Amino acid sequence: MVRSESEGRPSEARNRLLATASRVFYAEGIHSVGVDRIVAEAQVTRATFYRHFPSKESLVVAYLEAADHVMRERAAAAVAAGLPAADTVRAVASAIGEDIRSPGFRGCAFLNAVAEFPDADHPVHQAVLAHRQWFLDTVTELLSKIGERPAEPAARHFVMLRDGAMAAGCLSAPELVCETFLLGVEGLLEAHTAPTRSKPSA
Repeated sequence: MVRSESEGRPSEARNRLLATASRVFYAEGIHSVGVDRIVAEAQVTRATFYRHFPSKESLVVAYLEAADHVMRERAAAAVAAGLPAADTVRAVASAIGEDIRSPGFRGCAFLNAVAEFPDADHPVHQAVLAHRQWFLDTVTELLSKIGERPAEPAARHFVMLRDGAMAAGCLSAPELVCETFLLGVEGLLEAHTAPTRSKPSA
């Protein structure tokens, strides 16, 4: 039975809508799921939906922002643990591995979304780019505390390793994908912290 708009606080209705959308968008794709489906499963009226989200597009952006918030909290928790920077990088990588091994894993929510919204000016595409820039900046900052080599190239390498693992994680055996990914991160850390060779004098 669909609840009336007067039932429950609006924030509760918004939470139900966002939780429903997050579940079905990730499991089934964004374009394949319509507003009517989300309204029915969240047990709200269409009027309630549009009061909280002016459009489906705004709901998709909210879905990605919620996923971004979770990742930021996890990264912040890893940093707050006070481990050496290299171990913090390992902790971030381990959390990615846990995601890949989780039931119902279907790849990276952000990569999946950007594949459905290829227009770089679209708000959904922009939300993905913002998340990825934050992630790159976070890894760059961590790697800048390790060794003397430039951090950004190594951080871009980490992000590419992560992207590959997230793509392969729903196609191959998750345990093997995670093992390969974590070995790759170890190799990256080893290369990043290796002493730089001085150029021979002419």
